[in-house]
Amino acid sequence: MIEIPQPERPENEPRDVRVKRLTMRSMRRGIKEMDLILSAYAGDRLEGMDEADLDLYDDMLNENDHDIYQWITGFLTPKPVYEAMVEDIQAHISKG
Repeated sequence: MIEIPQPERPENEPRDVRVKRLTMRSMRRGIKEMDLILSAYAGDRLEGMDEADLDLYDDMLNENDHDIYQWITGFLTPKPVYEAMVEDIQAHISKG
C-alpha cells in the first residue's frame, strides 16, 4: 500500500488563520458531496470549536474522502475517535 503524506499542522498558527485554512480544506475535497457537506458544516461550526475539536477536525480531514462520506451516510462505522464529530455532522445535515 502506498503511504500518502499528510499535510502538517502549522506551528503557532493564529486561530483565525487556522479556521480559514480548515474552511478551505472543507471546500476543496475530492468528492463534490463532501465539498457541500463539509463546507456547510465548517461555516457553521468551526468558529465555535475549541482547540481540541479543531485538532480533531483537522485530523479527520486527512482521512480518505470516501471513508468520511461513508461514515457520514452511515454505510461504515467511523473510527472511534471521530464518532462524536461524525454524529455532529449528521445532525447538522438533518437540520439543513
